[in-house]
Amino acid sequence: MTIEYLKSGKPATERADDDAKTRAAVEAILAYIEARGDAAVRELSEKFDGYSPQSHRLSLSEIDSLIAELSPRELADIKFAQEQVVKFAKAQRASMQDIEVETLPGVILGHKNIPVQSVGCYVPGGKFPMVASAHMSVATAKVAGVPRIVACTPPWQGKPNPAVIAAMHLGGAHEIYVLGGIQAVGAMALGTETIEPVHMLVGPGNAYVAEAKRQLYGRVGIDLFAGPTETMVIADDTVDGELCATDLLGQAEHGYNSPAVLLTNSRKLAEDTLSEIDRLLSILPTADTARTSWDDYGEVILCDTYEEMLTIADDIASEHVQVMTDRDDWFLENMTCYGALFLGARTNVANGDKVIGTNHTLPTKKAGRYTGGLWVGKFLKTHSYQRVLTDEAATMIGEYGSRLCMLEGFVGHAEQCNVRVRRYGGLNVPYGEGAPHREAAE
Repeated sequence: MTIEYLKSGKPATERADDDAKTRAAVEAILAYIEARGDAAVRELSEKFDGYSPQSHRLSLSEIDSLIAELSPRELADIKFAQEQVVKFAKAQRASMQDIEVETLPGVILGHKNIPVQSVGCYVPGGKFPMVASAHMSVATAKVAGVPRIVACTPPWQGKPNPAVIAAMHLGGAHEIYVLGGIQAVGAMALGTETIEPVHMLVGPGNAYVAEAKRQLYGRVGIDLFAGPTETMVIADDTVDGELCATDLLGQAEHGYNSPAVLLTNSRKLAEDTLSEIDRLLSILPTADTARTSWDDYGEVILCDTYEEMLTIADDIASEHVQVMTDRDDWFLENMTCYGALFLGARTNVANGDKVIGTNHTLPTKKAGRYTGGLWVGKFLKTHSYQRVLTDEAATMIGEYGSRLCMLEGFVGHAEQCNVRVRRYGGLNVPYGEGAPHREAAE
């Protein structure tokens, strides 16, 4: 295997140092929120966002006023995007069926898909108002049937962002708070005097929000570990440097620590892409952010074969993977670790982020090795149940259960089975002993 790095990012040790600093800061802030509740939340909002309204929760009249600030075109575009997300979420929900089967005569087993009862949806928006994130979390939770949906978003330029609030409201949020960062996810998960705690947190965010969710996991459920945006372009000589550079920088502008990787088997394409990135960074309005991400986290990896590209792609397990090759379906069939695939030059990550209908809250930091992204199924809990209908079934299952419990030394467990064997089967099983084998009993 011949792998050549034409460009590398920050060493892993430096990235680990950054993560450690974030962990310590988040731990202290969450403890402060838990100790002081609303007072801490208000203080942190003032400190980090310069925002201290009379109430962080928006009233219905405030929501209506904000939505009225949007033009008809803007509102129609928001509704169109949300309709696409809802349409796909409904199709996914329809694929998840409750089941009930008779596995043995008189033995009924089943499962039910039950919505999580309360969800906190975080919608980023301090730097860029992430309108689409409201569709992905709020609207999808509504399709799942979640009865209480809480939505938080930071102020934008000192006030609530009308487009984000519209998307939250239209998506089905029951409570909307203009609150950002650690203080938002901390308040939703831990609860305060005025905010009832939720059962689950969902939604993307910066490194501090992602770390707060990680630390809160266990006290509440989370969708996944969604850290800074990651993108990978897998390309060969069927496309050009402009397309690759545009797709890389289009995601690098998210933040100062957004990895962007080009994986190719074409040296010419790699070199053309590097040149094109330099050109685009001279004209891109968000170049200050994109350049920092590209300098610190950008990589260009040159491989000999498609098989090598596949191996490296699965190892990196990037959040977004844009595939533009002469064998896109081959990558679809063979890739196993990623957030979402964007197949072909006509497709792009921005469409997936904003409008096409798939969910854009996706696994980062190699989490694609063990989980997919946010979808309607994340808001549903699959719970099993059992029912024994006949005396014969209760006796037969009880005999097996009794002996297996005794095999492990669980006498009390065995007696749960034995009492049914005695009551429904008329067999005398002494307390503290396992049921005899039926052949021996006969």
